[in-house]
Amino acid sequence: MKAVQVVGYGDVDQLQVVDIPKPTPKTGEVLIKVRACAINNTEIWMREGAYGTGEKSGWRPEGVQFPRIPGSDITGEVVELGDGVDQGMMGRHVVLFPFTSSGPERKEHLSDDMSFIGSEYDGGYAEYVAWPAELCFDMPLDDFVESAVFSVSGLTAWHMNEQLHIRSGETIVVTGASGGVGSLNVQIAANVFGAKVFAIVGDLKNEQELKAFGATEVFSYRSETLADDIIAANGGPVDAVLDVVGDALFDVSLNILKKGGKFCISGSAGGQTTHLDFRTLYLKHIAMYGSVLGTRHEFAEMLRSIAEGKLKPVIDRTFPLEEAREAQTYFKQSGKFGKIVLIPNT
Repeated sequence: MKAVQVVGYGDVDQLQVVDIPKPTPKTGEVLIKVRACAINNTEIWMREGAYGTGEKSGWRPEGVQFPRIPGSDITGEVVELGDGVDQGMMGRHVVLFPFTSSGPERKEHLSDDMSFIGSEYDGGYAEYVAWPAELCFDMPLDDFVESAVFSVSGLTAWHMNEQLHIRSGETIVVTGASGGVGSLNVQIAANVFGAKVFAIVGDLKNEQELKAFGATEVFSYRSETLADDIIAANGGPVDAVLDVVGDALFDVSLNILKKGGKFCISGSAGGQTTHLDFRTLYLKHIAMYGSVLGTRHEFAEMLRSIAEGKLKPVIDRTFPLEEAREAQTYFKQSGKFGKIVLIPNT
């Protein structure tokens, strides 16, 4: 089969198109013919060494082992069954839950042995992938590409919203709202939990699209009066912030939160370290949450909301699998709106 492997840490030249044998499903696994695989920051940062370049560079203590096929947002068709798998799985169109774990139900993401597809396992930058049958869910939409944009970004966004226990009518600020996680944070907070959503982006060209997805107001982070603009539009400080940017908007986030407000972060594209005056936290009684991925229950709830039309796919562009280098390069450019998806020519 054709696949794209990461052969070491570095730039996109570490992505190599190769021909290798397709995997054989083990007991309890199925073989999936990959029809689409969306791109995430995770596999790019793994290649670049942002998580480290030795031990602890992945989700497991031993670190990422090369060569590795990246890709975690996968949809496809089940074409082969391993031992012990129900025959009813054959031919199903599925979306893959992206990690294995021995953690208990609804706490799978907290287990020390959590292992991620595309990091600890070969992933979806390939024509075929093997994965446990119990982690393959029916696609929420008929289209493979549209169904592929939710897995990691959607699960991450859903869990962020769940952590904040958002209530209808609360005002939630979403940073990075034009990206994969951010655009889904807008939709989940507004359309599932009933919040009033203020979206922050760089370029206001997508303002109408974001409002169609549920945002009440859209702001540019380039405004020198951003915090004042948000507080004025809300008639006072906001209830919570869902952040994927990090340092670049951290001060703004804390300034706009009400006393007793909540801040949840699951990304740091705008800077991984920051300066924090602890007095801001305790004087305003701010609760802070770190968040990554989520649970199988949340994944199923998210897929149900997609099937019900509450969440819409946001796709910027697709690339052939062989153009993974170009796709990852494009992914890092500013001004995109939605997900980038690789499509194998199978």
